[in-house]
Amino acid sequence: MKILVFDNYDSFTYNLVHLVEKILPVKVDVVRNDQIPLEKVKEYDKIILSPGPGV
Repeated sequence: MKILVFDNYDSFTYNLVHLVEKILPVKVDVVRNDQIPLEKVKEYDKIILSPGPGV
């Protein structure tokens, strides 16, 4: 399973990543919310939006 976390310029993002990687046997990819093309997003099975001012 491929999981993507959108980093909305918030320091809490990596707390979420750590929690997901602790619970599931996967490596989570993290990208800034404005630095990934839509076509790349479609490659992921799950998407998590982090909190932050960029939401």
